[in-house]
Amino acid sequence: MSPPAETASAPAESWTVADAAGLYRIDDWSLGYFAVNDAGHVVARPNADESIEVDLYDVVRGLAERDINTPVLLRFSDVLKHNLLRLRRAFDAAIRENEYRGSYSAVYPIKVNQQSQVVEEVRRFGADLGFGLEVGSKPELLAVLAITAESPDQIIICNGFKDAAYIEAVILATKLGRNIVPVIENLDELDLIVQYAVQYDVTPAIGVRVKLSTSGAGRWKDSAGSRSKFGLFVSELVDVHETLRRHGMLHALQLIHCHVGSQIQDIRKVKDAVNELAQVYVRLREMGAELKYIDCGGGLGVDYTGAQSNSDSSMNYSIEEYASDVVYRIAAVCNAADVPHPNIITESGRAMVAFSSVLIADVMGATGPRQFETRPDASKYLREGEELPQPIKDLYDALDDERESRLLECYHDAMQARDAAMTLFNLGYLSLPLRALAERLFWATCARVEQAASTMDPEDVSDELSALHTILSDVYFCNFSIFQSLPDSWAIDQLFPIMPIHRLDEEPTRRAILADVTCDSDGAVDHFINQRQGPTTLDVHPLHKGDDYFLGFFLVGAYQETLGDLHNLFGDTHVVHIELDDDGDWTIAEFVEGDTSAEVLAYMQYSPQNLQTRLSRDCEQAVKTGLMTVKETQTLRRFFDFGLASYTYLDTPGARTTAQAD
Repeated sequence: MSPPAETASAPAESWTVADAAGLYRIDDWSLGYFAVNDAGHVVARPNADESIEVDLYDVVRGLAERDINTPVLLRFSDVLKHNLLRLRRAFDAAIRENEYRGSYSAVYPIKVNQQSQVVEEVRRFGADLGFGLEVGSKPELLAVLAITAESPDQIIICNGFKDAAYIEAVILATKLGRNIVPVIENLDELDLIVQYAVQYDVTPAIGVRVKLSTSGAGRWKDSAGSRSKFGLFVSELVDVHETLRRHGMLHALQLIHCHVGSQIQDIRKVKDAVNELAQVYVRLREMGAELKYIDCGGGLGVDYTGAQSNSDSSMNYSIEEYASDVVYRIAAVCNAADVPHPNIITESGRAMVAFSSVLIADVMGATGPRQFETRPDASKYLREGEELPQPIKDLYDALDDERESRLLECYHDAMQARDAAMTLFNLGYLSLPLRALAERLFWATCARVEQAASTMDPEDVSDELSALHTILSDVYFCNFSIFQSLPDSWAIDQLFPIMPIHRLDEEPTRRAILADVTCDSDGAVDHFINQRQGPTTLDVHPLHKGDDYFLGFFLVGAYQETLGDLHNLFGDTHVVHIELDDDGDWTIAEFVEGDTSAEVLAYMQYSPQNLQTRLSRDCEQAVKTGLMTVKETQTLRRFFDFGLASYTYLDTPGARTTAQAD
């Protein structure tokens, strides 16, 4: 695949890196963690200010020198740490402002990103901030019980459905000294908690999740409210209270919890849910429960688009407003009822880790109809003595019509002439070269019409002509799997900030959608944060043969690694943890090598050794029958062996080849 031709319009001489920052809206969605430097490269700023920054393009080149090639996921530990601190500061300020008499703790639901390096960093950074962890399954419980050995006071919230062995382990963990709270999701769990508490003579801290009447908002709005899969109805909550009172364990009921949803885009829903939960807390206190905690669950959004709007990939509030509203609402309800202020817990995992990870992928090539935008010479397509058919003459007429007033008519004429040419071809009256000429003429006409329309007042441009910018866009082929590294883009149309990480001092003159390396038509990204020509294409630079071109996919730290699959057997990408010193110099704190082909094949129950044996036998048979020489079979075997041991993604310039592996 060769790079597409340059557009007819030349880049603006006045283009600046500030223009690039505005085009890709980096200041809107990055919270100050990313910016564009004077060299036209994207930089990461771990403290969200200009004092220390690292150039992403320099990092990628430095990794290549270490034989770590793209695609690669960069994790910035300092961004993660600062984002946790930002959350801490927001609630501390709200607590002071509202004279709140309880404390605050964020717990990290490890389902958001279960990679051990991420969980360990959240645990380590969070320990100093009074933050804890949340688990929702038995394997997650096993992991968190072990990694909190060094910080047993960190609170552990146990959500999700639990069996007897799970609950027995929680009770024993309480006896071990862990600050662990099992949250009741159904009444059977309560019976088991009481049973094991009596058996081991332990009084656990018990939580209960209640179904609120408040509905959710956004993409996951149906996961909240009375139809939620999580929690108990209020009538069941009263039964829990009575059961614990009857067993003399009412003092063990310490936490009330709710599920509001994920990525809540509308702050009004947060206010309503918190207000209702606070009322439940107050009424339980009045019934004798010694509740200490209100767990507001997750829901704090991430503004992926930077639009600050009430839309699925955005949010109409800030972290500071969220904290202020949560604290104020709980305080107001408690003050009115004259009950103690509870300690507040939130489970805002998405907001805690999304900003810390960036996927970098290289663009391998491009295709698109703009490569045909120059006027073709008909003589190259005609056989001796052959004349141009009328539909092709009509296409030339449409292309050569320069009148701006007839743009839409020219476009319609071109479509009709192309259809007529295709009819002739399908009936056997048009040669393949002349069909190729018709194709070139049609796309050249579309390009001319689109270029002319772009200079007009948008209100004077018809919908048909406005759609040409998408029809004429290129396809840039990127070395990554959307199903592995960006599954939410494919599954739920989640928007992520995407932009080149270099050449931003040049005006991007191409428009493209992004295709991945899988053999799947869904393996593409075709919606973006609003660009100059709308959200269906990304503004990119023309590709130059022999030069690298890298795109960054930002805010991918939440859910993407956890949800990624092995479509086409493309495995996990390389992961590099980047840390910065006080001078802004970066170092690799940890490198996690991406999956090899042998590993992903083993996941699917293939035996790599058996595969090697079977191929070797086939090669020997080929030598015996004279189909191949020994040297040829050795080359094939080396490819096979090297392929099994190497990265599942495609080689990039500078990557080792089969020959180099020798």
